[in-house]
Amino acid sequence: MVRDLFKRKKKEKTGAKQLEKVIITDLERICGNDKEIYKALQHTMFRDPRKIDVTMKEVTKKAAELEKKGDSIQARIQYHIAGGLALWKGDIAKVKQYFTKCAELAPEMDYGPITKIPEKGVEKAQEFYKKFLK
Repeated sequence: MVRDLFKRKKKEKTGAKQLEKVIITDLERICGNDKEIYKALQHTMFRDPRKIDVTMKEVTKKAAELEKKGDSIQARIQYHIAGGLALWKGDIAKVKQYFTKCAELAPEMDYGPITKIPEKGVEKAQEFYKKFLK
């Protein structure tokens, strides 16, 4: 009788493993095998930037003011928002500019991929936004 209990538990574990599914996000699907650009976009782009109620100009102005005051943490956050909005607008130069500024203000954070290959980042972000923001 004790043996049967162990066998059932073992079968249940095996069954659960067989039922596990790998969930692929929409962004992963768009990025395909390019894990570097997926990681970069996962941490920089907004799911729905239409819900952000400030303009890129307002955010960058605030970021510059905060930077002058010496508040590098809040300045980085503002530049990060500006970079996310630039991804949405498809502006490669501003994506690189704002995320490079973020990297300068917070060197411990990894902004490398988005600053090295902003063209790919913008391309994949635009593909995502065109598909899912209608």
